[in-house]
Amino acid sequence: MPFKVVIPARFGSTRLPGKPLLPIAGRLLIEWVYDIARCSGAEEVLIATDDERVATAARAFGAEVLMTSAQHQSGTDRIAEVARLRGWRATTIVVNVQGDEPLLPPALIGQVAALLQSCPTADLATLSTPIETQAEFVDPNAVKVVSGAAGRALYFSRAPIPYERDAAAAGRPAAFGNAQRHLGIYAYRVAALIRLSALAPVVVEQTEKLEQLRALHHGFDIRVAQACEKSGPDVNSPADLQRVAQLLQR
Repeated sequence: MPFKVVIPARFGSTRLPGKPLLPIAGRLLIEWVYDIARCSGAEEVLIATDDERVATAARAFGAEVLMTSAQHQSGTDRIAEVARLRGWRATTIVVNVQGDEPLLPPALIGQVAALLQSCPTADLATLSTPIETQAEFVDPNAVKVVSGAAGRALYFSRAPIPYERDAAAAGRPAAFGNAQRHLGIYAYRVAALIRLSALAPVVVEQTEKLEQLRALHHGFDIRVAQACEKSGPDVNSPADLQRVAQLLQR
């Protein structure tokens, strides 16, 4: 099954400036992610950036790079520009692999592309994994997802969902046994990608700070499946960087 991978890479980061070019276990962060994507079975892997420093470093380790606008507000917008620049067909499947996940199993990239391919009416596909602790369930940085019987996403939230109503009445923590954590990997059909990037942000998206809620607000069909492998942590802070480096060195 043919699919593309685009890795949006922005140099600016509030918590970790220059994040794509940070050294981690002897290589650049973006290089680890690029090699993962190359092992996924994708027919084409591109790095999309607006910074020449990232582009120069990526070309040095053999990556194909596309320079994109510095005005993009999200990775989705950056990938949509790539699709237009490359002239990809409306039915082409493209996977958004975030540039800060050096422990993402390549199998998950292929899985999310195959999930979208298997659902002809779907616009996007993504993955989830079971919530394992109460702390994770209530953590606003752990995005939760609820989906229907056919795997269609119903809602994404930073809040604990589904929420056990009777728990509060009984004075105990809400159960998390059926909760799913959303993994930030997406497959798009190019037609849906272009349409989504042209839409203005909506209130619920801005409230939760979750871009995928824009797609749900406008009726996009997002399919969710449980990840076939457990993914490692991403890199958002100096502590994350140290922890991931130790895991990679093992």
